[in-house]
This record gives sequence, C-alpha cells and structure tokens, in this order.
Amino acid sequence: MIGARLDHLPVSQHLPRGLLAVMLLAALTEIGWRLLSRRGYDIKEMGATLGVAAGNILTGLLTAAAVGAIYAFVWRFAPVRWPLGDWRAWAVGFVAVEFAYYWFHRASHEVRWMWATHAVHHSPEELTFLSSLRLGWTNLFSGGWLFHLPLILAGFDPRLVLTLLAFNLHYQFFLHTEAIGKLGPLEWLLNTPSHHRVHHGSNAIYLDRNYGGVVIVFDRLFGTFAAVQADEPVRYGLARRSGSRNPMILATAEWRRLFAATSRAHDLKTAFRVALGPPD
Repeated sequence: MIGARLDHLPVSQHLPRGLLAVMLLAALTEIGWRLLSRRGYDIKEMGATLGVAAGNILTGLLTAAAVGAIYAFVWRFAPVRWPLGDWRAWAVGFVAVEFAYYWFHRASHEVRWMWATHAVHHSPEELTFLSSLRLGWTNLFSGGWLFHLPLILAGFDPRLVLTLLAFNLHYQFFLHTEAIGKLGPLEWLLNTPSHHRVHHGSNAIYLDRNYGGVVIVFDRLFGTFAAVQADEPVRYGLARRSGSRNPMILATAEWRRLFAATSRAHDLKTAFRVALGPPD
C-alpha cells in the first residue's frame, strides 16, 4: 500500500516492467506518428513535462507514505470488511472506486483549492502520452485522497482500493493522445481518447466535462458528458495560460494566484469562500 502515490490519486511507484515497456513503446510510436503526420512534437513541452514528473517522484513518495498511513489507520475502524479474496469485493469495489474518482475529479475542477494542484495536469498545450505524466506536486494538501477514505470505512481493503486506483490511472495514460480515433460502441461505456480530448479542451463548450476514469457512465448520469464536435477542434491547455515551461512555475502558478486572491479578502469567511469556491 505504501508503494502507491496520488496525483490524480495513488499510482504505483513500481510499474510492472511489461507495462512500463508498453507505455514507452506507445510514447515512441506516437512521437513517430506526430512527426510523420506533420503535427509536430514540441520538444520544449516534453522537457517541461519531464521536469514536472521528476519533481513529482519525490512529492509522490511523501504523499504515498502519509496517505498510506492514514488509510491503514482508518482501516482498523471499519465495522465490516469485504474479503480481499472474493471476486465480488473487487467487482463492487471497481464501481465504488470509479464513483469516488468521478467526484474527486469533478471537485478538482470545481473547487479552487483542489484545482491549484490539478491545473498542472491541464497545462500541456498538446495532448500526448507523455503529457499524462505532468501531475501536480501538492496532492497531500489539496485533499483529493479524502474522496476514497469512505471506501476504506465501508470495508474495502486499502490494498483493493489502491490497486483499482492504480489500474484506473494506468488506463488513463493511453487516453492522452490524438493518435487514436473513436472506438465505436465502446464510446458509450468507456472513457476513451476521444472523450479525454474533450476533457483537456479549453474551448468554452468543452470546459469541465468528462471526469470519468475507466468508464464514462457517471458523466452521462450526472450531466457532465460532452462529445467532441467536428466543427470545434479541441484547443488544449489552460484557459489562463502561464506562458512558462519552467517546472517550478507550472507546479506553483495556480497556488500563487489562489494565495494572492485570498490575501485580498477582507475577512476569513471571504478567504474561505475564495479558496473553496470555483476557480476564477
């Protein structure tokens, strides 16, 4: 359990070698596709992403240790426990984790305190497999891990929750690309590259859509689904662009804006309203 980290929430620090090889091959194939299709590949964007990812290694380990300890402590007080060896626990757990992830991800867009971390992931201005690695450094403080805490109290073993979250986030690596088109009937059930391109769009019609992890079902149920429009090409990146590729600036820009906004508040109540309200 301690070997997991959070950004979008816990991701395994020790990827199976086979999966790591597949991800690397996918990234290299995509680079070739972008160059051959004359879409280009922004080396500076890649450098910025790798810089942010390097910083995330350290912060991710610290977050994993803290959150892992909290989950293990809370697990002691679960009134019932789903048996880890029962497939039904994994089936129900999958739905529960996806449901909690949807609300975590949605809150990360709708609550400014959480957006300050998540905005880092939306800062790339082209969508590539490698851009999936551009993750915020401040997950412990933004509190996204709290959304999965009720699952531990409901009796789901922390190992089950973290394993399913790791699957969720490894799956999403393959959504960050323009190289894969629509996937037919699968588009109704699964989160797909097409759906995730919408999620990363800064166009007004695409903002705050498609929060799902592996499945897109909860977006359809709760009215946050949007399909890509043929007459509206997706424009990637933040609506308010930092203009920088410095990893430190990318990781802290939204926090600096948030603290500047709260410092202008006339009283504590207003400051909390700014911090917990929607991003400006």
